[in-house]
Amino acid sequence: MPVNPMNRREFVQKSAVTGAVAAVAGTAAVTPAEAADRHHKPPHRPKTWSFSILGTTDLHSHVFDWDYYSDKAYSDSKGNSVGVARVATLIKEQRKAKGEGRVLLVDAGDIIQGTSLGYYFARVDPITSGAKHPMATAMNHMRYDAAALGNHEFNYGIDTLRKFEQQCHFPLLGANALDAKTLRPAFAPYTVKHIRVPGAPDIKVGILGLTNPGIALWDKDNVSGKMVFPGLVEQAKKYVPRLRALGCDVVFLTDHSGLDGSSSYGDELPYVENASNLVAEQVPGIDAILVGHTHVEVPSYTVKNEKTGADVLLSEPYCWGYRLSVFDFELELVRGQWKITSKTAQTLNPNTVDEDPEIRKLLEADHELVVKYVNTAVGTCTEDLSAAESCWKDVPIMDFIQQVQMDSVKAGLSTADAALPLISVAAPFSRTADIPEGAVTIKDIAGLYIYDNTLYGKKLTGAQLKDYLEYAAKYYHQVPAGTKVDTATLTNANSFWDYMYDVAVGVSYDIDIAQAEGSRIKNLTYNGTSVTDDQVFVVAVNNYRANGGSGYPHIASAETVYSAPDQVRDLMIAYVTAKGSLDPADFAAVNWKLTQAGTAVF
Repeated sequence: MPVNPMNRREFVQKSAVTGAVAAVAGTAAVTPAEAADRHHKPPHRPKTWSFSILGTTDLHSHVFDWDYYSDKAYSDSKGNSVGVARVATLIKEQRKAKGEGRVLLVDAGDIIQGTSLGYYFARVDPITSGAKHPMATAMNHMRYDAAALGNHEFNYGIDTLRKFEQQCHFPLLGANALDAKTLRPAFAPYTVKHIRVPGAPDIKVGILGLTNPGIALWDKDNVSGKMVFPGLVEQAKKYVPRLRALGCDVVFLTDHSGLDGSSSYGDELPYVENASNLVAEQVPGIDAILVGHTHVEVPSYTVKNEKTGADVLLSEPYCWGYRLSVFDFELELVRGQWKITSKTAQTLNPNTVDEDPEIRKLLEADHELVVKYVNTAVGTCTEDLSAAESCWKDVPIMDFIQQVQMDSVKAGLSTADAALPLISVAAPFSRTADIPEGAVTIKDIAGLYIYDNTLYGKKLTGAQLKDYLEYAAKYYHQVPAGTKVDTATLTNANSFWDYMYDVAVGVSYDIDIAQAEGSRIKNLTYNGTSVTDDQVFVVAVNNYRANGGSGYPHIASAETVYSAPDQVRDLMIAYVTAKGSLDPADFAAVNWKLTQAGTAVF
């Protein structure tokens, strides 16, 4: 989290058409025989050379083309495939087409979290206790040259991240991930790779990695007092000149940061979340940027540097291994120095190739362990619970999340705080989630609560709670009275995505979508009585939101009365295990509804 694909249409329209074939580049060691040959024979001195940089991002622990939540091969309406196993085949084809010595392979972050596979090797059989992370195995096999840190690298704590770093045969880069005490880099800021050119100087490629400042909010519990995360522009201004001073002919950035200059956390931080375009505009000396974080496909996008007028080439290859970005560079040797004469970018679709059989062989056993784990039954359910309508109706499957959150927070409150009204807020993360009637497995619950969030209890006044719910209600497009409500176009106004939209239980309220934003919350009551401005509530809320995620008002600065390291998903599994049966009758009654000019919509 988060995915904030703002201005998606604008970027896709401006981007080049996705390519079908591309070439590849890399580095290769020089054998003793080759070195001797180069020493004794005057080589032909080439005037031009080409190489490519291949890029992935937001892989989120997708190794195989598999959906652990549905327990079957991944499929979607657009025919996409997922997983690095297919991407690996594309990379092999690219290396074969252009030569092993003309390929570099880079990732833009969010590697170790996102699927049940990632969770299993962080919590069930953790790499900190001796297991090898499947993503390290896969990426080492694919011969990555570098990867930027993503914000989700920090979800399982710094110890897990450091262990993953040790297992990788390539550096994890983070020029703006600094030690909180010394303000020195906590990870390597950059790496320099050499493209060997027979009979001519090597082409030196500097790769600078930048991560997301939002880590300071989203993973506050894991990084506070240990690391700080200044802005991308600020750190790029420091390190790009250094790479040029080291003699780099090409400076390439891998940014876990989107393209549109937006921030999902409002003004909670002084640094921009999606700053890759700003880096390109404001920092001279950059040739190209691999973009990540926002889970959109941008095959090719050009930004002009405001100081030099030079074009900076950017590409974002979507997420989960949906696409592979290919940057192609043409260079000319001018007075002993390599100069870029041409650069292009495109994305390739791996759904046209088979999975790499070597990765399948290496990781099949790990995959089967996770499949067995997620199919473990933890209880039963009295009826089918679907999330299909959770974005516009109060449905029992969402009340399940809320009930677990309230029960968990209530058990940890002081006597004084336990006397206050207790409510809960949660977001509909997945519209496809479904807990079937009958046996309930871990995958059913994991598919409903897809993030590795922990739980907080925060205090809000009645006035603050109303502000909070008004902020949430901007998720809906305004639908004037007398106009038909179409659920296909009702939600996600203001680029406010499902994971950003909170609903509350414990209080009752209406959301009048006929009204303008800021005036939609009506009839806010607690136990049948109108909520007063000075009434104090304890609010059960996940750590992402509690620390400022999505920019909700008041919650980040509110008094904390409860926090625990247990993940909400694990609390939900424990709830079902303890009760033996999941019954909607145990949850709260209807708490909220959509209205249109005061009349219920559904």
